[in-house]
Amino acid sequence: MSTLRTLQPGDEVSLETFLLQHTDTSMFLRSNWRTAGLLDQGARFQGTYIAAYIDENIVAVAAHFWNGMLVVQAPVYLTEVVQAVVAQSGRAISGISGPAAQVEATKSILELSKRPTQLDQPEILFSLALRDLQIPQALASAKVQCRLPHPEELELLGEWCAAYNVETLGKTDTLTLRPACDRIIEVRQATAMHWVLVKGDTPVSYSAFNASLPDIVQIGGVWTPPALRGKGYAKSVVAGSLLDARSQGVKRAILFTGDNNQAAQAVYRGIGFLPTGEKYGLVLFEETQN
Repeated sequence: MSTLRTLQPGDEVSLETFLLQHTDTSMFLRSNWRTAGLLDQGARFQGTYIAAYIDENIVAVAAHFWNGMLVVQAPVYLTEVVQAVVAQSGRAISGISGPAAQVEATKSILELSKRPTQLDQPEILFSLALRDLQIPQALASAKVQCRLPHPEELELLGEWCAAYNVETLGKTDTLTLRPACDRIIEVRQATAMHWVLVKGDTPVSYSAFNASLPDIVQIGGVWTPPALRGKGYAKSVVAGSLLDARSQGVKRAILFTGDNNQAAQAVYRGIGFLPTGEKYGLVLFEETQN
């Protein structure tokens, strides 16, 4: 029999020991607790964590974060941890992520299978050992440069972030989207977790880490304006960000992208990423249903 517990400060080692067994599908869980701790006071990156224990070892966990995202890593006792964390957090559910099969099961457990979504698909997980990173010629020859954005570029990046959310995540361009994106860009700038590719002085592509750990980073938010696509800029901005990470001792990168997004898959394969064989689940519910 398992025992359910709400994780508290002091439980970090037990949680990390469990999550390290499922590294590729636990990036948000690992990054968020390291960034914001295990107390849930509603601040960015904080969440309520419920774990199932057997003999003092964690065997399953679910977390319900500040932004409404429910993140699961529960190869066993999924029903128990999911129902408990939603009941305890009291938050609306904006989306679900984790191993694809667990995400699909969570929708059924919470009777959300018929709720309208803006995105609902299994994503292909890709991995790259950074020693094997292939540097695009344009970046190697300095025809383009990859760097932390300058303050005067942040307004443009807010626009790009909103466009990314609409095109890639299926969001509606509401009055709240742009301010939310501006806040995301501010946080990434403050933590140096995003990069812009420039040709001359002109920004041409963007990439960010949506989860970052000392050993591994997860790429997200890659965006090139439609008029600038097909020129290899996405490869260069992602490779440039990973060169930075590698210089700081990071050994590996992970990302996920849609089964049907052939263009993105070609970009990532072009710099050395290969599928892990696992599928990552990502569901985002329509905001009007909150």
